[in-house]
Amino acid sequence: MVNVKKINIGDWIVIFICCLLILICLLPLLNILARSLSSTESLIRNEVTLWPKGFNFDAYYLVLTDNKYTWSLAWTAILTAICVVVSLVMTTICAYPLTYRKLKGRWFFSTFIIFTMYFSAGTIPMYLLLNDLKMLNKPVVLIIPYCLNVFYMIIMRSFLLQIPESLRESAEIDGAGPIRILFTIYLPLSTPVIATLCLFYAVGRWNGFSDALMFMNDRTYYPIQLLLYNIINSITNIEVTTQEGFAPPGLSETLKAATIMFATVPILLVYPWLQRYFITGVTLGAIKE
Repeated sequence: MVNVKKINIGDWIVIFICCLLILICLLPLLNILARSLSSTESLIRNEVTLWPKGFNFDAYYLVLTDNKYTWSLAWTAILTAICVVVSLVMTTICAYPLTYRKLKGRWFFSTFIIFTMYFSAGTIPMYLLLNDLKMLNKPVVLIIPYCLNVFYMIIMRSFLLQIPESLRESAEIDGAGPIRILFTIYLPLSTPVIATLCLFYAVGRWNGFSDALMFMNDRTYYPIQLLLYNIINSITNIEVTTQEGFAPPGLSETLKAATIMFATVPILLVYPWLQRYFITGVTLGAIKE
């Protein structure tokens, strides 16, 4: 006879807390979805909660037929893909050498890199540096300056340190060099951490707008989050909203909600594909050498 484990009071408390957290995360999204599908009159009368009132797709039609929105979404997707590839390459070539325990200056380089996590020059020196490098108002300014996250590098280094050194020593005996060992041993065994960092970098770039706000003036290369930021900031002023070309008068609130959904759903669709690596990747940073 199969023994069925009884659920005790502690399990019920955990289940209740999980359900509560799910509701806290889900309800705002449902509210935004309902607002994006409701009429402006219903929004003005505050009749919309979790179900649309005056159901219509006018806001979505405007978003999907306006080249400004569709290009911004496409550009953000391209930018995210480029940034993920560049960031993973930079993270790997920074973390991999630090796994060699006999590397001269290893402690110094590790300390110097970690130092940048806590201390930085600030926004103004960064702006002056990028101006001197002729990177302002160019797409590259959204890729290069923040292509390496030190915390993510530590996560990758911690994972690579878990791979037995005997594998590397065996490869070295067979005549393999560091580059070949990286591509034939370390990277094939690092799928979980690569997938996790891919998710972290993708979410960070997709949701980022402050760098474009400070360093980019060309509206052609505005990411979707900066476009959304401008819409929300302008939504209270019909004159400014109309001048910027965001919406015709009377559709502002519905358009704001539709644009939020438009900018949020694509990155949400990516998460389920990488979810199984997420918990493993989050706990890697706690492993010490």
